[in-house]
Amino acid sequence: MGHEHRTSLRERLRVPAGEPLDLSRHGAAATPGGPDGKAAGKAATARIGERLAVLQERLWAASTAGDRRRVLLVLQGMDTSGKGGTVKHVIGLLNPSGCRITPFKAPTDEERAHPFLWRVEKALPLPGELGIFDRSHYEDVLIARVRGLASAPEINRRYEQINRFEKSLADDGVTLVKCFLHVSYEEQRRRLLKRLDEPEKRWKFAASDIDDRALWPAYQEAYEIAMERCGTSYAPWYLVPADRKWYRNWAVSSLLLEHLEELDPRYPEADFDVAEIREQLLRQS
Repeated sequence: MGHEHRTSLRERLRVPAGEPLDLSRHGAAATPGGPDGKAAGKAATARIGERLAVLQERLWAASTAGDRRRVLLVLQGMDTSGKGGTVKHVIGLLNPSGCRITPFKAPTDEERAHPFLWRVEKALPLPGELGIFDRSHYEDVLIARVRGLASAPEINRRYEQINRFEKSLADDGVTLVKCFLHVSYEEQRRRLLKRLDEPEKRWKFAASDIDDRALWPAYQEAYEIAMERCGTSYAPWYLVPADRKWYRNWAVSSLLLEHLEELDPRYPEADFDVAEIREQLLRQS
């Protein structure tokens, strides 16, 4: 019964590949398939975390025997949508040694001197690892489009480059879980005001947040086009309502759990005679 529930969530949140997307028709405060309220959601997320920890360990262990599979969780969304908060909650019970977390900021001079996927390739998870991108290669068709940092023909080429890149990852054993954290215009205002009103949160605020907020319609369109052009069978997009933090954390954790359960990594068999080695150990004084 539980497995069917998680499968239905995956189907509910998947953005149909190649179809026009209108974000205004998707409620950012919705809780599709979610637990009944905040308390139940937090409890369910904690239970999921325990199961994720076991599967992550199995994935890591399998890599020691040559299993090349790994998972890449891509988090995209407007400022305050909760990318950092999601990372904190999703990996809470996981072993940090098996995680590779990369927050993508504005490119450095060195990164700008290379093709846009160069810095992304350097940050990819190794076999057995769970990689998490806080922002990603999609910035190069989002902010680049909105701010006019690249020409229209170049942006169009990048969509195709992204699709080829993600296909090569999938072919090489990378499971991509791409989540768009959908926050509403009104909720973003509340969260930005909270950053201003609480001294311990002001470090999160940047003047550019206001500039980007003024470009909200352009960013929404850029996300719609990116998900339409770069949603594929091997790397679909999941639209996660993010106004309710507890639901956002539960949904991303659930999506990650379902993908790991589908991979079903196994502990490798011992390459030695367990009984013989055990006897040797017992004979030692």
